[in-house]
Amino acid sequence: MKAAVYYETGAPDVFRYEDVPAPQPGSGEILITVDAISIEGGDTLNRLGGDLTGRPHIVGYQAAGTIDALGEGAEQFNIGDRVVTVGLNGSHAEQRVVPQSFAWLIPDGLSTNEAACIPVAFGTAHDCLFEFGRLQPGETVLVHAGAGGVGIAAIQMAKQAGARVLATASSDERLERLKPLGLDEGINYAADDFVAECRRITNGHGADVIVESVGGTNLQRSLDALAYRGRCISVGDASRSARDALDVSGMRPNNQLLSGYFLGGELFFGTRAYRMVSDQIAAVASGALQVVIDRTFPLTDAAEAHAYIESRHAFGRVLLIP
Repeated sequence: MKAAVYYETGAPDVFRYEDVPAPQPGSGEILITVDAISIEGGDTLNRLGGDLTGRPHIVGYQAAGTIDALGEGAEQFNIGDRVVTVGLNGSHAEQRVVPQSFAWLIPDGLSTNEAACIPVAFGTAHDCLFEFGRLQPGETVLVHAGAGGVGIAAIQMAKQAGARVLATASSDERLERLKPLGLDEGINYAADDFVAECRRITNGHGADVIVESVGGTNLQRSLDALAYRGRCISVGDASRSARDALDVSGMRPNNQLLSGYFLGGELFFGTRAYRMVSDQIAAVASGALQVVIDRTFPLTDAAEAHAYIESRHAFGRVLLIP
């Protein structure tokens, strides 16, 4: 099979499009022919400096396609089913293997391209807001990187839950595009100090829940934007800035919480997160939630697609098509 691979980490131009051995499903695993690959933020970070499971390495968390083979004991699905899958790597290829517990059936009427975008972004957004953020109606949410996959999902969910929704983005134009999805107040972080703006918009109260996917110094400053008893959920390091030690001294007197979050951990330990992701897929299929796809690239152009994401011009998800 063909795959976008690399032999060393680095800039997008490390990608090579090559023939590699096709994977074979083991016990409890399924093999899919990949039809759509959603490039996740973690994919670009792993390509930049993550661990290599081998040489060549196939990066990628999330892909959707059709089941071609079932390993022994894999009885949850049937050959020919359309599924969306997640895994620690292997999505940037024509085929991939995952445990059946990391795959979800795609409902009739939901496109494979849309389904490919759901588990990581929508599952992460939902858990950040409700499982770990304990969001309540009437509270204020600040969503960083509002135009990204997690951001777009979180804005919709928070609005539907009765929250006041604030988000950051790099331009006024991108913020305007978020308003039909549920954004109440946008903050252009390229022009304004988001902490000061968050305090101003909330009359000094701050944000009750912050979905923080930028990391670095942005995480430290997010703690300054928290309300009394606020909850900040850290889900990524999109800024790629240095990881300075956090000063949490202001959190104790304000009874605030800081949580790290990784969807993969929740999927590994128990079935709650699996059911939650199933609910998000159903919500998109019903039209209650919306997937936003910016553009698609052929798998042969994986380097160009990663470079486009890193340009921060994308609005929503970017897909690779084998």
